[in-house]
Amino acid sequence: MPFGLGLPEILVIGVIALLIFGPKKLPEMGSALGKAIRGFKSGVSDEPAPQQSASKETTPNPPQSLPSGKDS
Repeated sequence: MPFGLGLPEILVIGVIALLIFGPKKLPEMGSALGKAIRGFKSGVSDEPAPQQSASKETTPNPPQSLPSGKDS
């Protein structure tokens, strides 16, 4: 196991997390953690991340030059 944690230690950590956050919040936190890890892996790898159909891809506007205050 990573960091020298065995099954009893992981169970104790899980029970403490259940007592602190409650049974409704733990699945949401697990899902968010999974999405964060997946995003990190796709960001580190050379492969482009798959686009979801629900998200809109927008192109940023090109930067506009600021008026310099001088007449040419």
